[in-house]
Amino acid sequence: MTDSIMSKAATMEIPINSNGDTGTLAEDDSLEQAAKLQWSLDEKVGSSRGTRDLQQVMVSGPNLNETSIVSGGYGGTAEGIIPTSSIKGPAVRYNAEFNKRIPVTGLGSNMHHSSSSSSMTAEEVTRGVAVEKLETMKKWGFNTYKCTKQMISERFGRGSRTVDLELEAQIEVLRDTKKKYECVLRLARALTNHFYNMVQTQHALGDTFADLSQKSPELRDEFGYNAETQKLLCKNGETLLGAINFFVSSINTLVKKTMEDTLMTIKMYENARLEFDAYRSDLEELSLGPRDAVAMARIDAAQQQYQVQKDKYERLRSDVIIKLKFLEENKVKVMHKQLLLFHNAISAYFAGNQQQLEQTLKQFNIKLKPPGADKPSWLEEQ
Repeated sequence: MTDSIMSKAATMEIPINSNGDTGTLAEDDSLEQAAKLQWSLDEKVGSSRGTRDLQQVMVSGPNLNETSIVSGGYGGTAEGIIPTSSIKGPAVRYNAEFNKRIPVTGLGSNMHHSSSSSSMTAEEVTRGVAVEKLETMKKWGFNTYKCTKQMISERFGRGSRTVDLELEAQIEVLRDTKKKYECVLRLARALTNHFYNMVQTQHALGDTFADLSQKSPELRDEFGYNAETQKLLCKNGETLLGAINFFVSSINTLVKKTMEDTLMTIKMYENARLEFDAYRSDLEELSLGPRDAVAMARIDAAQQQYQVQKDKYERLRSDVIIKLKFLEENKVKVMHKQLLLFHNAISAYFAGNQQQLEQTLKQFNIKLKPPGADKPSWLEEQ
């Protein structure tokens, strides 16, 4: 029996993990137990207590702090012997009653617990974001359904809507005014394009007259007079173009920015009005139903939503009223200045009053760009 145990122990290897700890060994096949068994058999062979001591050793196991690990196999040199008391790592307690190994919690278990906690935290965050998006989509779908139902009911004459007659009339006037101002803007731009082409034609005609004046001695004076006239008309035309461009720019700002901003607020107000009527109709419908516990809970929730939509509707209604008032004041001020500029500039140009035309531009602080200011220099072209 001793020879079989020793031969079995000599062929075993003890795995060493990366932390310097011995791997998990079978309780009856470890090298330490084999060595301890050999020592016990040599000391107490033939005695009546030998069997009981052997059983006790097999149950309790050897003391790892008093044994050694041979790295090169059984029977190796002394340099390969590592005292187990110098190994740092998680200890192992033996429970003699149940013959089980109980690992003591150490660094490895803490790291595993930390990684598990971090993974659980990331999973909880992801789940929270998903739930939040789901709730948002649910509210959006519910609100869209209510608003669509209300809009269809209004179009078919089955649903009631909140109407502010005075405000609705002002909104219709603004939309009609915007259409007319857009027509003025379109015509003013067309006039600018046509007049610009005419000025360019006059400029080319003046250059041609001047060239012919140099090459036709018998008509030098006549060509010279016409060349000077065309150049003067071209100069006055450029001055008038500056005034018309300023007029077009101001009208464009009024229509595309100021009026458009007010109309965007009106659109938000109309959407809020539709939502308000949808939740109002829902509350009225619930109020006509039964009054049990479930129905009262739904009525309370509908009442809260109705109040929220009502506050939003009233706030946007107030914003629309204020913006319409300021828009009207701004429109009168801007158009008074621009119409006066347009009239004085056109009258002065076609009357041939160059001094009055220049005075009009100074009156409205319009500065003309010198000829060729928009063209890049020869250095920029290189």
